[in-house]
Amino acid sequence: MNLSQLSAPNGANKKKRILGRGSSSGHGKTSTRGSKGQTSRSGRHFYLGFEGGTNPLIKRIPKRGFAGYSKIKFFSVSLNKLSRFKANSVIDPAFLAEKGLAGKRNLIKILGDGELKHPLVIKAHAFSQSALEKIKAAGGDAQKIKITIQNNAPVATK
Repeated sequence: MNLSQLSAPNGANKKKRILGRGSSSGHGKTSTRGSKGQTSRSGRHFYLGFEGGTNPLIKRIPKRGFAGYSKIKFFSVSLNKLSRFKANSVIDPAFLAEKGLAGKRNLIKILGDGELKHPLVIKAHAFSQSALEKIKAAGGDAQKIKITIQNNAPVATK
């Protein structure tokens, strides 16, 4: 046996359907697409759940249940931006907003980029590990502001 002797099994190769050749062909007039309308047109495409123009079931049923709040987003401030302030000054979110480093309603996270050469008292909502180490090494103090969740949104408490 060799490749020239192989043949396809019965039913593997079908004849091409010849459409629109009159009613006696069996595939004439509407070319096997039924009657007129959206489904008989070329290029028709429906999305999953399409109901013929009626408002689909997925839109009709009520949407209830769990609505979790998104990840808490912090506004990051690096240590090299804070090092320009005087020694032993108290830096809190209101002070940063006043200086234009953060917005009034932002949750602040202090990052450890840069060096701190003098002690500072920093009040923020979060600190990176490297920032905490550098603040302590400079003789400063890092105070964490508590965050609570109200109406599915994080809120800073005093």
